[in-house]
Amino acid sequence: MIRLALAALLLLATPSLPAQLNMNASDKPHAYITYAAEPQTIPAGKHATLDIRFHMQPGYHVNSHTPKSELLIPTTLTITSANGVVADQPAYPAGKPYSFSFDPTDKLDVYSGAFTIKLPVTAQPGDRPLTASLRYQACDNAACYPPRTLAISVPITAK
Repeated sequence: MIRLALAALLLLATPSLPAQLNMNASDKPHAYITYAAEPQTIPAGKHATLDIRFHMQPGYHVNSHTPKSELLIPTTLTITSANGVVADQPAYPAGKPYSFSFDPTDKLDVYSGAFTIKLPVTAQPGDRPLTASLRYQACDNAACYPPRTLAISVPITAK
């Protein structure tokens, strides 16, 4: 009974203790990948390729589009709205080998730093915003986090 009372008193006297128990939660970025819309001008009615550039937060990586295991979540770009734009299948970059220190023989196929997905398109003349989403699962050297989806908009001018 005395121990329980002392524990309760300690919790009341240490208001920052609950925050300390979950101190890593606020250290995690809200977005592991960022995308800055880059306006792209392409010839109207002709095949062109958009470069869609992404940047990983330092210390994180995502599985490539073709991970080494069926259990891993691939990074995928999905077109959600293509007003006047016909898009073909995205061309994903090659991943880089990555292994954890606890198992250096198991190589994963990942993107880290900056990576570019190339998207072949044909567009009607005019301003054509293309919207898409990037689905990915970010990991660091200790854990993987729940999958996320990043909505993007690519400003296209076809002339």
